[in-house]
Amino acid sequence: MFYKRIIPYILSFVLLSGSIYYVADTQEVGTESSASTPTQIAVEKPTQEIRGVWVTYMTLDVSGKSDKESAFKEKIDTVISDMKDANLNTMVVQVRPFSDAIYPSRYFPWSHILTGTQGEDPGYDPLKYIVQAAHENEIMVHAWVNPYRVSTKNTPDELSDDNPAVKNSGMTVEVNDGVYLNPADDNAIKLIADGVRELVRNYDIDAVQFDDYFYPPDCGEFDQEDYERYCESADSPLSLEDFRKENVNKMVRAAYEAVHQTKQNVMFGISPQGNLGNNEGLYADVTKWCKEQGYIDYICPQIYFSLDNPALTFEDGLSDWLSTEKHDDLSLYIGIPAYKAGTDADGGTWLDNDEILKTEVGISREVKADGFILYSYDSFHNDDNAQEVQNVIRYLNE
Repeated sequence: MFYKRIIPYILSFVLLSGSIYYVADTQEVGTESSASTPTQIAVEKPTQEIRGVWVTYMTLDVSGKSDKESAFKEKIDTVISDMKDANLNTMVVQVRPFSDAIYPSRYFPWSHILTGTQGEDPGYDPLKYIVQAAHENEIMVHAWVNPYRVSTKNTPDELSDDNPAVKNSGMTVEVNDGVYLNPADDNAIKLIADGVRELVRNYDIDAVQFDDYFYPPDCGEFDQEDYERYCESADSPLSLEDFRKENVNKMVRAAYEAVHQTKQNVMFGISPQGNLGNNEGLYADVTKWCKEQGYIDYICPQIYFSLDNPALTFEDGLSDWLSTEKHDDLSLYIGIPAYKAGTDADGGTWLDNDEILKTEVGISREVKADGFILYSYDSFHNDDNAQEVQNVIRYLNE
C-alpha cells in the first residue's frame, strides 16, 4: 500500500542543547542545537520494499527546449510511466544540484536547468508538479540535495546575483576548479539546514536525501585559517581530520533536526560512497551516522561494482556495510549501478553476462536490505544498458 503521511507542522517549543527555539513558518532555527547529538525521532517508515531510481539534474535539463514547461512536465510523465512499467515505487529526484533549486526558494535561485539562466523564474513550480504526479501514481518522492556544491568546472557557467555564494562569498571556498560552501562556516551550515526545512515545510515529499559529496576530494589546506581559529578557542583541539569530520557531522545533525522539527515523519537519508574507506577522504563519518541516533533515518551506499570487479566486488562492498554497526531505527537501501551495465567498466567484468543487475538486486533482497535504488534513470534509455535493465524489469514484475 502506498506510504502516506499527513502530519501537521510542529508548532511547539523544542528543547535542544540548553536553548529553546520556536519552530514556525516565519522563523528558521539556528544551528546552535546541532552542537551535540540530538535525540532520535521515531519515523514511520515505508512498510514495502523501496524500489527506487535516481533522476539527475541532467535528465531534467530543458534549457535547450523551446516550450520548456511542457518539455519538463513531459519528461516527468515519461519517468513516472517507465517507473510504473518497471514496478518501481520511489523517485529520488535532484532538486538542488548547485545551491540552486527547481522550486521557488527564499534561499536559493532558480536552477539554470529550467530556463538556461540561473535565477530566471520558469513561471511554474516544477517540484510541485513532480510531487503531485508521482503521488497520484503511488510513487514516493525523495528530494535529492547536494548540500555544499555551488559550481564545478563552469557548471553552471554563470551564477545569479541571488545565489548565496554571490551574496555572501565569505562562506564559500574555491577548490579544484569548483566553488563550494565552506563546511567549516556556521553560516553555510545554517543555510543548508534552512533550505532543508523549507523543502520539507512546503512540499509533501517523503524524504530528503544528501548524495556522496562532502569535503571536496584532495582539498588541500583551504580551511587552515578556520582550523587555526578553532584551535585558539578550544581547550583540547581536535586534529584537522577530526575537525573536518565534525564540521560535516554538525551539518548532518542540523539537517536531520530541520527535517524532523518540521514534519516528524519525513525521512532523512544519505547516499555515500559504496567503498566504505573512500568516505574518509571526504571526511564523511558514515560509521558514526549509522551507529548513533540523531543523524539519519536511512543509508544508501552506492555499491557501484560488478560481481567480479578486481578492485572490490559488489558482494564484498555490501558485506562491509552489512557488518557496520547500525542503530535500531536505521534503514539500509542499496545503490546499484545500472549505468555500468553492458559497458567495459570495472575491468570489463560487466560484459561477463547480462544478468548482473538482476543478480545484485536479488542479493540485496537475500540479505534483507530494506530496498535498492538504481543509478540512474537515463540507463533505461541507453543502448549499452538496455538488456540488463530489461532483465531487471522482468525480474521485478515476476
